[in-house]
Amino acid sequence: MKLSTNLGLATFALAISLTTFEVKPTQAAVVNYNFTVNATSGANPGQYFGSFRYDDSNLNGIGEESLDISNGLLSVVFDYLGTRYTEVDDIDFPTGLAPLVSFRDGQLLGLSYLVEDQFFIGGDLNTPFLGGNTFYSIESADLLTANQVGTVSYSTVPEPLAVLGTAIASFAGLCVNRRKKAFL
Repeated sequence: MKLSTNLGLATFALAISLTTFEVKPTQAAVVNYNFTVNATSGANPGQYFGSFRYDDSNLNGIGEESLDISNGLLSVVFDYLGTRYTEVDDIDFPTGLAPLVSFRDGQLLGLSYLVEDQFFIGGDLNTPFLGGNTFYSIESADLLTANQVGTVSYSTVPEPLAVLGTAIASFAGLCVNRRKKAFL
């Protein structure tokens, strides 16, 4: 009897955890990323942190794509040198062109984010509207004054339901394990 109860609990916990990880491709979601700037040279070396979020409903996962504030509801927060910058601080925010996030075949390439007289996060300076993982210090809005001073790394923020499913499965597993030890 105890074995069937334990097996039932384990099966239930596994089913709950798997359903929280399932993502339906036709279902739009708000995706959250954290990013870390590791400035290794220039006047302000150090680590700086930020995050962005976007709605992925306009992505199809094929070829090069980008989302900006108009088609992806992109929002950005970046703490740099004691100042909190958001998407409205990007020089191209009024036009709706930037900031933006870029993708190739559904994989994140990175952010493209330019704050006048401060910094640029992106890729190659010759293609500023293609996001990337390079951090530049700039002296004006002109990218000709940009100096590469570091790199940017990105990490996804887990969805709360996935974390909840994992917690439930772990708790159920611990309960089953505890009951097995008590039975032996």
